[in-house]
Amino acid sequence: KRILVTGGTGLVGRAIEKVVADGEGRPDEQWIFVSSRDADLTSSSETKDLFERHKPTHVIHLAAMVGGLFKNLRSNLDFWRTNIHINDNVLHVAHETGVEKVVSCLSTCIFPDKTTYPIDETMIHNGPPHSSNFGYSYAKRMIDVQNRGYSEQHGRRFTAVIPTNVFGPHDNFNIEDGHVLPGLIHKVYLAKQTGSALTVWGTGKPRRQFIYSLDLARLFLWVLREYDEVEPIILSVGEEEEVSIQEAAEAIAEAMDFRGDLVFDTSKADGQFKKTASNAKLRRYLPDFQFTPFRKAVKETCAWFDANYANARK
Repeated sequence: KRILVTGGTGLVGRAIEKVVADGEGRPDEQWIFVSSRDADLTSSSETKDLFERHKPTHVIHLAAMVGGLFKNLRSNLDFWRTNIHINDNVLHVAHETGVEKVVSCLSTCIFPDKTTYPIDETMIHNGPPHSSNFGYSYAKRMIDVQNRGYSEQHGRRFTAVIPTNVFGPHDNFNIEDGHVLPGLIHKVYLAKQTGSALTVWGTGKPRRQFIYSLDLARLFLWVLREYDEVEPIILSVGEEEEVSIQEAAEAIAEAMDFRGDLVFDTSKADGQFKKTASNAKLRRYLPDFQFTPFRKAVKETCAWFDANYANARK
């Protein structure tokens, strides 16, 4: 197997690279991690060149234009257009070059805003996503539509996973444009340096399921090797592991030994209140999979950020 990982230098790509290097790789697998420096995947010709250069038999497709709530609110059209181009090019070139299997990465934000909980894999197309990030959400949904098309028309084994909120080493810790957990880690670090209070955007009440990037990486390897459905699979901790943004901020403060006050800036948007996901399908396949406890994963991520601050803060 020659496994090409697009978006290979991002949060999930680095986690897969580490898990493979730490002994989870197999002798019959050659792993190739590529980034936007290797090819502009919004260009069909550059995507073709990349595939001709590396001749993958399998693809893990992680490359995407991503960002937190406030970046999405500003740029919904950009998120739609960029991701639609990337996904169409990767899937179509994979089909044209005879790639055996593609595993793409979706997100729980693709689910309908108005829904019942917990959400599961059958509910993706039941209504519009939350208005705050409709561009990104619809572009990611279309991967599921294309996968079904390639399966029905050409017999391709293209599938997708839906992780809940991923975090870990090599995340985007940018306070303005990053996701909530890495943004909070950066904020706690700065508040500790300056002796000021920690300001959390929003009320702190929205709830999220967080998955550690290294756990997600191990699950990606299983999906690539063992999971044969075209229908997506949610990769998540259980519903009982859901935490509020306030609880997440408190866990980070504890991990970084921050003793200042927590202040909630309620003039900032909360985004979706919750998106509780069921991992029942995953548990049917892997009843014994052990997730890293949330506070342990937070502690490891904070330690990594602290040790790599010069590069991580960008």
